Amino acid sequence: MRTGTIDRRDFLRGSLALAATAALGGARASAARAAGGPYIDVHTHLGRTWNGDEPLTAEGLVRWMDERNVAKAVVLPLVSPESSSYLSLTELALAGARQFPDRLVPFCCIDPRTSYRGGRKGLGDMLKEYVDQGAKGLGEHKVGLPVDAPETMRLYEACDDLKLPVLFHCDDIRNTDEAGLPGLERVLSAFPNVNFLGHGPGFWASISGDLKTGELGKYPTTKVAPGGALDRLFDAHKNLWGDLSAGSGSNAISRDLDFGREFLIRRADRMLFGTDYLKPGQAVPQFELFEKIDLPPEVRAKIERENAAGLLGLSI
Repeated sequence: MRTGTIDRRDFLRGSLALAATAALGGARASAARAAGGPYIDVHTHLGRTWNGDEPLTAEGLVRWMDERNVAKAVVLPLVSPESSSYLSLTELALAGARQFPDRLVPFCCIDPRTSYRGGRKGLGDMLKEYVDQGAKGLGEHKVGLPVDAPETMRLYEACDDLKLPVLFHCDDIRNTDEAGLPGLERVLSAFPNVNFLGHGPGFWASISGDLKTGELGKYPTTKVAPGGALDRLFDAHKNLWGDLSAGSGSNAISRDLDFGREFLIRRADRMLFGTDYLKPGQAVPQFELFEKIDLPPEVRAKIERENAAGLLGLSI
């Protein structure tokens, strides 16, 4: 009878069991990371976006990022009156990035209807002030004009000069277009060296070939019809990228999961994970969506982080 002591064989058995458990736990953790992050989220906001919502602070955003295995997040200003209930200026995004320089990536934004002096150079100088403070792109460009309006084309010219990517929202009010996205195609052709990150109902509903001009603000739930504008534009323009954030991005993939999975695989080199997280406690469908889609590991890694890292020059 043994009392108060541990037999050597029992000790070894226990140690081996603990080691095996630890190894299994580590393997499961590695598998979880491989299947879900770490993410680079290309679409978040700070401040108060819509009336009735609680403001989101930089601390609150980073706390949520820690909970969801998001390594870095792009913070997008909203400066056009059509974009949100409350404006979120570039200065707020820059301040958040100064507070969390390893986690938050600021973009800048200027409404193309803004009064400025000096023409193209004057507008470029305004943007360069933000670039010199760390801004990595322009967006969220969410203005109540056609996507190829003359004022907006001048803004794209300035982004071309500064090598800034442009993250734009498209629907039936902001950056408006027609079925087939001919306006967007004119933009992509005019500025082949500017990377355009598409987002919003009008952009993502164009995954289907049966979309009508009056439906660019909708979230279709039917199966995807062949001949959608997005596949055609991705084939023709290497400067087009897809921001998978918000209900519009998740709906485009989930409305027809078989098509959506093949689309992600087919366009894996230019798909970008995003959420449009903008208020505390917000439900985000992207995490659950990506959990239920069986993607090759290399495709998942590209979409979740590698594409954004390469596009924006971020370390991961």
